[in-house]
Amino acid sequence: MADKQGESQQMWGGRFAAQPSDIMQSINASIDVDRRMVLQDVAGSRAHADMLAECGIISHEDNEQIQTGLDRVLEEVKAGTFPYRTELEDIHMNVEARLKELVGEPAGRLHTARSRNDQVVTDFRLWVRGALTESQAGLLELQKTLIRRAAENTDTIMPGFTHLQTAQPVTLGHHLLAYVEMAERDRGRMHDAALRLNESPLGAAALAGTGFAIDRDMTSEALGFDRPMANSLDAVSARDFALEVLSALSIAATHLSRLAEELVLWTSAQFAFATLSDGWSTGSSIMPQKRNPDAAELIRAKAALIAGQFASLQGAIKALPLAYAKDLQDDKRLVFEAFDTFGLCVKAMTGMIGTVTFDADNMRAAAAKGFSTATDLADYLVRELQMPFRDAHHVTGRIVAAAESEGVDLAALPLQSMQSVEPRLTEDVFSVLSVEASAASRQSYGGTSPARVTEQVQLWTTRLGLEAKE
Repeated sequence: MADKQGESQQMWGGRFAAQPSDIMQSINASIDVDRRMVLQDVAGSRAHADMLAECGIISHEDNEQIQTGLDRVLEEVKAGTFPYRTELEDIHMNVEARLKELVGEPAGRLHTARSRNDQVVTDFRLWVRGALTESQAGLLELQKTLIRRAAENTDTIMPGFTHLQTAQPVTLGHHLLAYVEMAERDRGRMHDAALRLNESPLGAAALAGTGFAIDRDMTSEALGFDRPMANSLDAVSARDFALEVLSALSIAATHLSRLAEELVLWTSAQFAFATLSDGWSTGSSIMPQKRNPDAAELIRAKAALIAGQFASLQGAIKALPLAYAKDLQDDKRLVFEAFDTFGLCVKAMTGMIGTVTFDADNMRAAAAKGFSTATDLADYLVRELQMPFRDAHHVTGRIVAAAESEGVDLAALPLQSMQSVEPRLTEDVFSVLSVEASAASRQSYGGTSPARVTEQVQLWTTRLGLEAKE
């Protein structure tokens, strides 16, 4: 171990006479986490070396050898033979050490005019940028699946709830499209976060910039950033981009959790609205009748983990003075884990929604219970009898009480019973008391009527380009 620690010390230890302790080595090393940024680290080194050569800070010959060596590093990474070493602490020193083994002295010139401080956050921003693209793509697939299922159920009646109590009839298609809207806002937050993080820290060096005449615009453009960051202190210490993406992931995971909870409810014997496919159900070791919605339940739990990762990073950053502090080393662990968890959850939800079977008869029967068309009766009294709404609300409440006392729903309450409360009512009142009539009447923009849902399905199909691709 001493020889390996000595190799690490050659990278940064000219100030020190003794080796770090084994415990210090363990707590200080991050290679098991940040090795995931190896491709980004090589890309950053390529851009930096090209810039150094273009600015005359290193020779073009040295740059050619560096680029050749980095090619070999990439080959080893892709082949799974790159020798990651814990004693070299992080991905930056691992790549640099391997480069030195491959090309010798020119590798030592690569780190001119940069620091691990600007290097790590450059890698991190590049990694997060790619991860955001993948997360948005995952949400898009979920949206497509939700739209497809909504198109199949534009007129499937189900109860709409407030306080988890039956409120008014809605259509299943309308309910599913609500999550399409949520996912679109989630994608928008991720898109916005990607725009804000797309500035290059490279060239900020340790915290104060560098005395070398570098070209930060060149490296920024080479790495696909919009511009270099304008303040070197901010460049190496800012992690608000990581907080923002964790916030976006947390909100998106919360939406997944809400849909997961509905699947748990809907697939229970008490609701019996839906059945998950065998591929998305589990059984019990003792109760042979069970079909457990474990994937949905796990999504609920994992949404809490992602929210916790956001809170953890915020807690780690909130008291840090400028500029860099080692606390920031754990930012990557939290962000990597959050993206991994979210990616798994959105794929699982897409699979469940794509294969779940809905029971339209049970949904319709449930929608007809609980006096769900009472609001339609009140609206009828306003529209046909010119009652003020508050009076109509009171009259409807008395009619509901009458139906409850007779043990029937509104649509089955005899006209005479209604007329005992409001004599002007006629047989025409029954035209608004079915759940189908109730849903169909909600034709305002954003409403649940099958006509509006069909329009929204068509709009989303066009908006997401589904007609051209599917």
